Amino acid sequence: MRLVILDNYDLASEWAAKYICNRIIQFKPGQDRYFTLGLPTGSTPLGCYKKLIEYHKNGHLSFKYVKTFNMDEYVGLPRNHPESYHSYMWNNFFKHIDIDPNNAHILDGNAADLQAECDAFEKKIKEAGGIDLFVGGIGPDGHIAFNEPGSSLVSRTRLKTLAMDTILANAKYFDGDLSKVPTMALTVGVGTVMDAREVMILITGAHKAFALYKAIEEGVNHMWTVSAFQQHPRTIFVCDEDATLELRVKTVKYFKGLMHVHNKLVDPLYSMKEGN
Repeated sequence: MRLVILDNYDLASEWAAKYICNRIIQFKPGQDRYFTLGLPTGSTPLGCYKKLIEYHKNGHLSFKYVKTFNMDEYVGLPRNHPESYHSYMWNNFFKHIDIDPNNAHILDGNAADLQAECDAFEKKIKEAGGIDLFVGGIGPDGHIAFNEPGSSLVSRTRLKTLAMDTILANAKYFDGDLSKVPTMALTVGVGTVMDAREVMILITGAHKAFALYKAIEEGVNHMWTVSAFQQHPRTIFVCDEDATLELRVKTVKYFKGLMHVHNKLVDPLYSMKEGN
């Protein structure tokens, strides 16, 4: 497990974007070899998406041979609703890059048979050859995707009832009106994300500090589902200084001492312009 600590949100977002960029380019995707990327929503990845868009517009990165699978979607929210995760992904990322819309997979929260939709999503991931890199964020209660506290750590894509903490946290996107916040969602399972060849979790802000502490300094616990990734062979936690406030000084010093190693993963930043 790697813990990458940057000074602030912008630097953490840039490091994550550089890492994604380098992984795609080093993979050398092509017509018969797609790079498969798992993606999150929420406020945390916005800075990362902005940097990826910048790399694309500068000609350094193409998503032509990338397939994406999003973590989750609300149930019952119209697809064109401004707060649906379909709208979020298209407005904040997909419409600014050269991805084929047929290769951008998002769960349908309005499907007639929700379990069949979840099963089909798992099948699509398998048919794509699995996820090469799953990027995720977490909630203040340590949930990844919508795998709320108490979720099975071997769970697959399914329908979940949202915890009150999650509903409260998401109310800001619905004019602060709790009655407008969806109470159910379709989500990939912890096991679905664990199957990815590599996982990168973005954690920023002091309000996520206790969750980061639970994720890396305490044991694996289904009440803090992000802690499951301690047992993944290739996990990178990318955080800012504020998110480390609950960690032991020794832990922070140890991982900061490894930054010269971690930075070799993003420096140099590769470019498709150079034919790398």
